[in-house]
Amino acid sequence: MKTNMNWVPYASTVALAFGATLAPMTVHSKIYVSIEQAQQLIFGAEHLTLQPIVLTRETQEKMRQASSVAHPFQSGRIWRTSTGGWFIVDEVIGKHEMITYAVGVNPDGSVRQIEILEYKETYGYEVAEPAWRNQFVGKTADSTLKLNQDIENISGATLSAKHLTDGVKRVMVMVDLALKASD
Repeated sequence: MKTNMNWVPYASTVALAFGATLAPMTVHSKIYVSIEQAQQLIFGAEHLTLQPIVLTRETQEKMRQASSVAHPFQSGRIWRTSTGGWFIVDEVIGKHEMITYAVGVNPDGSVRQIEILEYKETYGYEVAEPAWRNQFVGKTADSTLKLNQDIENISGATLSAKHLTDGVKRVMVMVDLALKASD
């Protein structure tokens, strides 16, 4: 007696297996505000002028040491306000994907406001909540700016919270070393 040992899967089994392999690759991206909207939220109708700068290697290294953020800083996304403040767009890695955010800086070099522009992670979006972002207001380059020290962690968003905190630290160090020095 001869038996046929060839297995033929059902189409639904193949579709389910294929779908399961794609599921973890799904990325949720949310754009909270555009650059222009963030500028208005932070500085109202105040006039902003694009003012890109060139960062020296020394400044870049000090920024990296202070923050541990290795992702390159794009120094072409800096605006100066008519009253001497700054609007800076930066990005850091969350857990797997980039988080784009803006920091409004007062003329005295303190944080005026933080806005999340785009968040691509599936989890950890709580970093966009105003209560968490408001912890940065008034901080300067001399502030500790460390998660679980002067910035509270968010359960379920630890990496996003840490990396954003580190990113704000690097922006504030850049403001102190490169922008305030150019005044």
